[in-house]
Amino acid sequence: MAAIGNRGTVTEATGFDAAADAQKLRGAMKGTGTDEAAITDVLAHRTIAQRQRIKEAYKQTVGKELADDLSSELSGNFKSVVLGLLMLAPVYDAYELRNAMKGAGTEEACLIDILASRSNNEIKTINEVYKKVEYGKTLEDAVSGDTSGMFKRVLVSLLTAGRDESDKVDDALAVQDAKDIYEAGEARWGTDEVKFLTVLCVRNRNHLLRVFQEYQKISGKDIEASIKSEMSGSLEDVFLAIVKCIKSKPAFFAERLYKSMKGLGTTDSVLIRIMVARAEIDMLDIKSQFQKMYGKTLHSFIKGDTSGDYRKILLELCGGE
Repeated sequence: MAAIGNRGTVTEATGFDAAADAQKLRGAMKGTGTDEAAITDVLAHRTIAQRQRIKEAYKQTVGKELADDLSSELSGNFKSVVLGLLMLAPVYDAYELRNAMKGAGTEEACLIDILASRSNNEIKTINEVYKKVEYGKTLEDAVSGDTSGMFKRVLVSLLTAGRDESDKVDDALAVQDAKDIYEAGEARWGTDEVKFLTVLCVRNRNHLLRVFQEYQKISGKDIEASIKSEMSGSLEDVFLAIVKCIKSKPAFFAERLYKSMKGLGTTDSVLIRIMVARAEIDMLDIKSQFQKMYGKTLHSFIKGDTSGDYRKILLELCGGE
């Protein structure tokens, strides 16, 4: 896709002064109690690049890492948001992936959200960062050790960052791909998932949009409906995520945000990950999709579902109603 201007809610602060910001943050943590409002005020209104400069200025003038100081002063979800904001995008992604696989159990949703939605370059960089922080252990090793079966194969395929990123559509191949998927799923007993992997993880976006149209013609069903009826569990989730991201990333993230907040309780890990990761990329588009899909603003949903300083910083990242 052609690069469009920044569609984020977080944009570069004018009259930026890294040293002044560093002092303001230091002041917010000195003495008894912490001034969370001041921390939100600075960090939610600076770009990732500006935050890196604040980190440098802080280290220079205080002789300590800003992230370490904030980490010892803050707690809970607010702390998670703040620490996420201090990281470069691929570092945050690598950190989230690592956390998703730490200890017992795996947060499959995290693996799916990140790997299904990032570009080849983004995935390559995440791979490099991961290898550094894990002292040579690759993300593929980690994923392979933590997942299994066809789900693992799809993730490993995504990790190779080999998707065609041209915008060429091969009409004959699109028809063939649609037939192959149809014959691998709807048209037979049992499902040949490898066919889905080959098409969904390898072809470019324009080509896949065409495959989805052809699929609808052949089967009379939307590809998403077929995946739901043919698969289950994490495999269904990852294929659906790939299809949704191909169709519209902002709509995919809007749905993930909605599901993280609707009903009882909030899946804070999902809410935080998307708000932090997309604030500077496409939050404006996610907000408009959210309103279109659910008839309510993302702002109102966050406001009703969170509280305290955590709510305040998320609402700043969300930008007004």
